[in-house]
Amino acid sequence: TSGKTIAHKIRFLEGWNFKRFREELQNNPHIDHTLLFVPDKDILAILGVTEGTHPEGYFFPDTYQFPNRSKDIDVLRQAYDLMQKNLEAAWASRDKSIALKTPYELLILASIIEKETALDSERRQVSGVFHRRLAKGMPLQTDPTVIYGMGNQYQGSIYKNDLRRDTPYNTYTRKGLPPTPIAMPGLASLMAAGQPDNSRALYFVADSTGGHTFSDTYQQHLKAVKVYRQQQAKAKKDP
Repeated sequence: TSGKTIAHKIRFLEGWNFKRFREELQNNPHIDHTLLFVPDKDILAILGVTEGTHPEGYFFPDTYQFPNRSKDIDVLRQAYDLMQKNLEAAWASRDKSIALKTPYELLILASIIEKETALDSERRQVSGVFHRRLAKGMPLQTDPTVIYGMGNQYQGSIYKNDLRRDTPYNTYTRKGLPPTPIAMPGLASLMAAGQPDNSRALYFVADSTGGHTFSDTYQQHLKAVKVYRQQQAKAKKDP
């Protein structure tokens, strides 16, 4: 033998939740699976993390290389270490005037930003909306947290009843941040969470281009929602 170690790769995508993360690990044939029957709440303890039991958000989405038959916990440790490094960098470079008290709060907000927009160019705007809402005591009213709180009940659509049903993750019924992250944020979302824009927008709604329309007032927002619904209706009529 040449003595070379064959490196395999595994890719975790931004915006995945920990359940999806674990599925990707379990589906990789080159990994030694030691965690198959370990519940989520015990994963952090195995990694030696003492400050929490909910693993959501603690692992950085990226492509990782590992030797053949590496243990799943060792791959997770790589992702955990990289998230700690990137979270520390985002916290150190944050705008010191923001109200977030801890790196963990920044991680929670970054995960919401990650789920709200796929456009790096919008992340600081989305962050700004949430920071201003938090400062004014307004609920965040963000669907991705509600969806996360629904768990397996979510089947691809969200209804008004879901927005009214209280869970710890319902940011319509509860003010402030949800108790944990809701996904694995990438670096752009981490940085944006600590560096919001300085506009006055308090609302945003999807537009027809894959981005969002941002509004300072509720009246402006209602107009933007109306435009979006008209565009949706037109798209259904003229596919």
